Amino acid sequence: MAIELKLFAASFMLAAALLQGSEAETSHVVLGTSGWIVPSGGSAEYVTWAAAQTFAVGDFLIFNYATGAHDVAEVSKTAYEGCTSTTTITLATTGPTNITLSTAGEHYYICTVGSHCNGGQKLAINVTASTTTSTPPPPGTTTASPPPPGTTSSPPPPSSAATPFATAALPMITLFSIVLAMLH
Repeated sequence: MAIELKLFAASFMLAAALLQGSEAETSHVVLGTSGWIVPSGGSAEYVTWAAAQTFAVGDFLIFNYATGAHDVAEVSKTAYEGCTSTTTITLATTGPTNITLSTAGEHYYICTVGSHCNGGQKLAINVTASTTTSTPPPPGTTTASPPPPGTTSSPPPPSSAATPFATAALPMITLFSIVLAMLH
């Protein structure tokens, strides 16, 4: 009886982990290992990084920076284009900053410290309403938004986002380990 209970618990936890992984949110580490910085190549580095990502409602943006060195302000498109921070939607001053993408549409982020935004520390993204897959566009077309005025683009780097399964599997594996330990 105890062995059957253990097998049932193990099967249940594995199934839950697999199901959770298929619907999990994606964490996007902004600019990968470089972090939230004033990029040497200007804002084109953020444009290129964002073009290689697919953002959906429920996903997370992770801005890695040292507290006091930078901040993250969500701003309007006009404020993004002009690097003005007089009216921010949100402002986070403690690094790292994790932002949950809760609404579809365009989102704009800048650093309000010094002239960091004018130096290229700004990010524009487009968030889709869901993570469901759709039919790919015909060959020769693109779904990426054009870069903001005054920027150039280069080939996108490899994605630094965690896979949905990897994001969700760790908590489920931990829970599975606890259940198995309780059964012993």
